[in-house]
Amino acid sequence: MTDDTSMNDLRRERVNRPGFDAAEYDAGRAEALLAIELANAIRERRLELGLTQSQLAQRAGLHQPDVSRLESGGGTPTIGMLDRLAHALELRFVARFEKTDAA
Repeated sequence: MTDDTSMNDLRRERVNRPGFDAAEYDAGRAEALLAIELANAIRERRLELGLTQSQLAQRAGLHQPDVSRLESGGGTPTIGMLDRLAHALELRFVARFEKTDAA
């Protein structure tokens, strides 16, 4: 299961299982993509500032494993955590809803 074909086969098998919920699957994929996007933004900004994960954690009032987990796309940060991270990264946290193409 190390090549793309194996992953595609596994995905196809999952999709064809009885009781498969396509909407739930798509929502999970969208959430994972957002987590990766957020992880990349945090890591890139931290590196721009020349900070280690420990230094960022200290600035944000977090622990280094928390920063590591976020940078790997794991966990679900709270709004407060995102605000503290933004401040520590010399950024402003902004949350907003935008219309989709369907709207």
